[in-house]
Amino acid sequence: MVKPVLATDLYLNRELGQLAFNRRVLALAEDKRIPALERLRYLCIVDSNLDEFFEIRIAGLKEEIAARAPAGPDGMPLEQVFREIERKTKALVARQYEILNNDVLPQLAADGIRILRRTKWNAAQKAWVRDYFFRELMPVLTPIGLDPSHPFPRLLNKSLNFVVELDGKDAFGRKSSMAIVQAPRVLPRVIALPRSIAGCEYGFMFLSSILHAHVGELFPGMAVVGCYQFQLTRNSDLYIDEEELRELKSLRKALQGELRQRQFGDGVRLEVADECPRRLADALLQQFGLNEIDLYQINGPVNLMRLLQIADRVDRPALKFPAFVPGMPRDLLRYPGVFDCIRRSDILLHHPFQSFLPVINFIEQAARDPQVVAIKQTVYRTGAQSAMMELLMQAARSGKAVTVVVELMARFDEEANINWAQQLEEAGAHVIYGVVGHKTHAKMALVVRREGTTLRRYVHLSTGNYHSRTATLYTDFGLFTCNEEICSDVNEVFMQLTGLGKASKLKHLWQAPFTLHQRTIKAIQTEARNAAAGRKGRIVARMNALLEPEIIAALYAASQAGVTIDLIVRGVCALRPELPGVSENIRVRSVLGRFLEHSRVFYFYNGGAEDVYLSSADWMDRNFFRRIEICFPVLEPRLKKRVIREGLTACLARDVEAWEMDANGEYHFRKGKRGRAGHSQTVLLDLLAAKQSG
Repeated sequence: MVKPVLATDLYLNRELGQLAFNRRVLALAEDKRIPALERLRYLCIVDSNLDEFFEIRIAGLKEEIAARAPAGPDGMPLEQVFREIERKTKALVARQYEILNNDVLPQLAADGIRILRRTKWNAAQKAWVRDYFFRELMPVLTPIGLDPSHPFPRLLNKSLNFVVELDGKDAFGRKSSMAIVQAPRVLPRVIALPRSIAGCEYGFMFLSSILHAHVGELFPGMAVVGCYQFQLTRNSDLYIDEEELRELKSLRKALQGELRQRQFGDGVRLEVADECPRRLADALLQQFGLNEIDLYQINGPVNLMRLLQIADRVDRPALKFPAFVPGMPRDLLRYPGVFDCIRRSDILLHHPFQSFLPVINFIEQAARDPQVVAIKQTVYRTGAQSAMMELLMQAARSGKAVTVVVELMARFDEEANINWAQQLEEAGAHVIYGVVGHKTHAKMALVVRREGTTLRRYVHLSTGNYHSRTATLYTDFGLFTCNEEICSDVNEVFMQLTGLGKASKLKHLWQAPFTLHQRTIKAIQTEARNAAAGRKGRIVARMNALLEPEIIAALYAASQAGVTIDLIVRGVCALRPELPGVSENIRVRSVLGRFLEHSRVFYFYNGGAEDVYLSSADWMDRNFFRRIEICFPVLEPRLKKRVIREGLTACLARDVEAWEMDANGEYHFRKGKRGRAGHSQTVLLDLLAAKQSG
């Protein structure tokens, strides 16, 4: 089969699309209807997103430019992409700090939550700062004067540092005009003051302000001409050399070695205080092998993400989103045994509107039930602390056959996963690291239970991770079932991951890298054929990103055949909707709100059968071809209707807020109707939270 090749103007650029997503997140920080501490949180989220964007995407783009790699599907030369990224990112960052300094911080100050600026400290505050500096900072700081015997220190990725300009001679008669002071990561970046000293309910100081005030103490007898904070972002993508892997014969050992070097990858971005003299900024750029285009001058703290501590520490419910209690499906309240409930009917969970506790209870009851003989589970992200992992270790210690497929290459969770893998092995579990070259991203848990003279299997499948914290922050669907054919499919996937052999044909699951792509294409083409024959063709797909060219080509063809297509894409979408003669039947929406939209839901009308699938996979090259993913059907009509209503219709309603993309790839905000719930997440909280729901 010849792969379709579309004109480059039918694709939108991935990196610029990612920046557009962060601009939509920043719009939440601009929204005065949102509580002040939550607006601060969104500013921090944008900062964190941009950090990862530079650490991974920009680092990779720089390598591609150096290697003279060809343009992507959008056809834009890589150097042009890089210049556009600089222009848009610097505008975004400028707006980010404008919102912080001129809007959010003044609003917080009016509510008794203040950042105490160095230029406005009173005598009592100055005395408190002096005591804090000598007691908490001075003992752990190591100033480094730059001269031939003191080379420039090796800086950790995203660490807080200060370049200090000096005048005079030290005790040895040395004259050095520049020094570097590194702030160790053990030091808090935001310090809370006693209320009596702060003069308000919540008073905070930046570590940088305290160090600025007393940096001269680190250089006795010399004059400090200036002190300026800066932060270097480094390439943080991990690369495992196949030769090294063959030599070590252990992915875990190879990864442990690579992790030690992650903090010291090539520099990709330099952030400096905007009052830093240009000669010092240029010296830093030269030191790190960077250019003018890589310099970001910041009007505020260079590590903005650390302000998240304020939102976490301040106990002011009126300045945060209203608290809620996640709901629980009726069947799980009616019957205490989770296996009894699943035998009666499949169970659908919609997080965070419904509780994640049933998922933990599923593993807990399996660990304690003497009739359970085996547990198998995948782990992609689970956190440094995890009740789920503790339960799996408990089950292994009790003699059950526990198999855990731990994905060691889960970006920025590698260290936590390595630690869990080691603990699971020590507890007696079989730990598998998946398949080299393919991340195991599928979310599956399988329990084998002896019931009478037979063994029955129960599974939990999900669009999201087995992570208790993110289950309160991300929207995801989870499904419990003991359908024998689905359970058989799940067991087959586990057999592929742990053993060797050809992939067997699955009855219900679509699996990457084997069938997911072709089955998705086939489902889209079925709608196109039906529409071309005069019958109804309808596709609704919800995901985090849409990038894969063949899928985009199939959607364009379906639109031209008359299929009505709605795409709910939270982040990057490379498809251009509503192009005359190409995609006039396709609409693209992006939903952002209190919770991170994370569900992957795919609906195909299919002649009235209304097929509904949930998946761990986005429609991206990596998910289709370089990851182990599953896409599973919702078979029970009652639950299928719930997924359609809660996962799709709620996002598409015309009276709820959303961003809509036009044919040029620009997003426009659509406000909800007055008098109605303004956001689909609000609708779902009203529908599912703190009440019995089924």
